[in-house]
Amino acid sequence: MTDAQTPVRMAARGAARAGVRAGVRAGAAGAVLVAAHTAVNTRLWRRPPPARPVAERVSVLLPARDEAAMIGPCLAAVLAATGVRDLEVIVHDDASTDATADLVTAVAATDPRVVLQRGQGPPGGWLGKTHACARAAEAATGTVLVFVDADVTLAPDALARAVALLRDTGLDLVSPYPRQEAVGLAERLVQPLLQWSFLALLPLRAAERSPRPSLSAAGGQLLCVDAAAYRRAGGHSAVRAEVLEDIALLRAVKRAGGRGVVADGTRLAATRMYTGAAELRDGYAKSLWAAGGGRVAASAGQVGLLGWLFVLPAAAALRGSRAGLVGYLAGVAGRVVTARATGGRAWPDATAHPLSICALGWLTALSWWRHHRGTLSWKGRLLR
Repeated sequence: MTDAQTPVRMAARGAARAGVRAGVRAGAAGAVLVAAHTAVNTRLWRRPPPARPVAERVSVLLPARDEAAMIGPCLAAVLAATGVRDLEVIVHDDASTDATADLVTAVAATDPRVVLQRGQGPPGGWLGKTHACARAAEAATGTVLVFVDADVTLAPDALARAVALLRDTGLDLVSPYPRQEAVGLAERLVQPLLQWSFLALLPLRAAERSPRPSLSAAGGQLLCVDAAAYRRAGGHSAVRAEVLEDIALLRAVKRAGGRGVVADGTRLAATRMYTGAAELRDGYAKSLWAAGGGRVAASAGQVGLLGWLFVLPAAAALRGSRAGLVGYLAGVAGRVVTARATGGRAWPDATAHPLSICALGWLTALSWWRHHRGTLSWKGRLLR
């Protein structure tokens, strides 16, 4: 290295360090804004009113494949619903290989409100869940359709409160988000990001008024929709190949002139979405590639933005950056606010928020890798 080159390289290094510091400050500022938005959003979040008797017919639609371990408690909770005088429950068994259909048959033999459909699996162009939901909805006679996943346990007043929320708000679709039970380390690291993502990043009141597809969030675990609006939107036939069928259904409702939004279902239902690290990995891998609209660049941009806001400041804080520390604490604060609003565990889980974002990035990359290789699968089926 010549004497003439040394000042140039030193200047370049200085500029690089200054750029990193500026990036940390900007990321920290963004994290503070996101935390503030989270606090406001949790105050504005739609919450179900107290239960009151439901005068209309309610159809609970339950898609199930290999759910023998879950279907019994789920059905028992649905049938114990209070305040719903006119209730029908349609279970579509999606070619289960276990005792799911037998268990439902036993319940139907003692309760005429339960109807079992025996499916043979989805035809070409459909995914299993969308096909099961569509077939159940075709047979439904209620003015309100409530889609419930088999791993969800409803509170006794859940159906009545969900219908009241739908009617009181004048919305066409509401998705009361259940309390998420996270047990193992992997579940506690990743699962809280679900509710945090829409509470932190989506302006919920604007989303329910806006027809923009990008301003949509819904959860298929518990979804309550006006039957007429559902059919105007094309139902699940309109989203037959969508792996994120819940969000796609809300977008279809919006395209048909309707409105909808994700709501607080913390006191209405509970679910343990995935059991263990392997199931969680495969569950997220099957769908995260679609979260960016099915575009690699969009997915990379989303992960990069989250890394800039919540990982870069935390890394800088470890090196003594005060701005980085502020950004890290803002990320933790947003997670604490979300946990308290959704019945989740705040401490010490929220302190690992940067690691949660890193785990999300890894799962997104894995999802794209499997998508490109054609190896995405769920419930024993390849997802084409």
